[in-house]
Amino acid sequence: MSVNERWAQPQTAGIPTVYRPVRRSNALEDTLARIVQTIRVGVVAPGEALPPERALAELYGVSRDTVRTAIKELSDAGFLVARRGRYGGTFVADPLPRQELTPPDTAAAADTFGMRRVLEAGAARAAAARTMTAAERDALWHRRAAVVIASLTEYRRLDSLLHLAIAEASGIPSLVPLVTENRARVNAWLDAFPLLPRAIEHSETHHEQILQAILAGRPDAAEAAMLEHLAASESLIRGFVG
Repeated sequence: MSVNERWAQPQTAGIPTVYRPVRRSNALEDTLARIVQTIRVGVVAPGEALPPERALAELYGVSRDTVRTAIKELSDAGFLVARRGRYGGTFVADPLPRQELTPPDTAAAADTFGMRRVLEAGAARAAAARTMTAAERDALWHRRAAVVIASLTEYRRLDSLLHLAIAEASGIPSLVPLVTENRARVNAWLDAFPLLPRAIEHSETHHEQILQAILAGRPDAAEAAMLEHLAASESLIRGFVG
C-alpha cells in the first residue's frame, strides 16, 4: 500500500497529539513546528514518510498551501526529502541535520518565554503610549528598514537590534538591559536551526504591524501584534529545540 493510499483511509484513532489543529494566527510557524515535533519525538523516524499534504492539512486544520510551504522550508533546511513515484512522498532525512544545542530545560524555557512576553509586549505598549520625537520615530523606521533588506547572515543580528530599539522607544531605560539579556537567551536557541525564508516573511509582516501600531499611538494593537509575533517565534523554537 502506498503512502497516499494508507493515509486516504479514515484516521480517527491513535493519532499522536502532534497531529492536531494549529492556531490560525500563526499557521505556518505552528505547522513547521508540528512537523519538526513529529520528527523529534519519533512519531516519524528518519527514512520514514510523513502523511501526504492533504492528510496533514486536514489534521492541522490549515490549507494545503501552508503545508506545502512548510514542507518546502524544511526540505530546503535538510530535514525532509521528496521522492517521486507510486511509493514516493515526503520522507524524513536520514541522517538528520546535526543540532549542537541541548534542548532547553522546561522550567528555563518557560521562564525565558514568559519573561520575553512580559518585557517585549510591555515595551511595545509603552512605546505606543508615548509621544515620540521625530528623531525617535526615524530611528525605529531605520531599524525596521535595515531588517527588511538584511541578508540571511545578518538577519538575526538586525532583528535583535529592532527589538532593542522598540525597548528603547518605550522610554523606560532600565527595560533595555532586561530585554537584551532575555534576547541573548532566546538567540542561543534560534541559532540552533536554520533561517526559514517564509518564516522570515511572516515575521516581517508582524514587524510591520508592530511598528505601525506603535507609531500610530495604539497601545492595545501594538501589544497584541508583539504577542502574536513572539508566539510564532516561540512555536518555532519549541519545534526545533524545545
